[in-house]
Amino acid sequence: MKIYTKKGDKGTTGLFGGSRVSKDDVRIECIGTLDEANSTIGLMRVKLGADHVWQQNLQKVQKDLMDMMSHLARPSDAKKENKNPMPVDGAVFCEEWIDSLEQEMTSPSDYFLLPGGNEVSALCHLARTQMRRGERRLVSLMKIDTVHEAIPAYINRLSDLFFTLARAEMDKAGVAEEKWQLFLYKRFKQPEA
Repeated sequence: MKIYTKKGDKGTTGLFGGSRVSKDDVRIECIGTLDEANSTIGLMRVKLGADHVWQQNLQKVQKDLMDMMSHLARPSDAKKENKNPMPVDGAVFCEEWIDSLEQEMTSPSDYFLLPGGNEVSALCHLARTQMRRGERRLVSLMKIDTVHEAIPAYINRLSDLFFTLARAEMDKAGVAEEKWQLFLYKRFKQPEA
């Protein structure tokens, strides 16, 4: 089977179930952004090396993103069933990994940071921002079609996870964080009585 079909030459693409939409449809924008993030994670895994402790979890994230994109490619009125698994535990998976990473770090997360630090940390920030953009496109999609509740929760937590991974990488490498501002809720926290 050839990789090219020529069906998209006029600016449309096929959805799960057979319908076609414009390539700039909000559903395609959402899926495309998550695909970009997945590619960034792939590059990050290459930079980390095959034996890195994050490899297994990052591979899970990549596979889960593929499954979520397949579900997002299926409109709620599609007759054909999607047999790919729905990663319903994604938000909890991220929270547990974040908690584990934070316990290992030498300082708490109280500041907005300038993205960078080293190459892996910068890639984590790139994945984080792509997840945030994917989340914004997902919200737009949710205004016009139903989306399984596990997907927005997982995507939201993934951006938090990649922020934490960026910090963990810098902490492990002994690279100082470039702090911008204290988190808003920390700036206006009331003193305890």
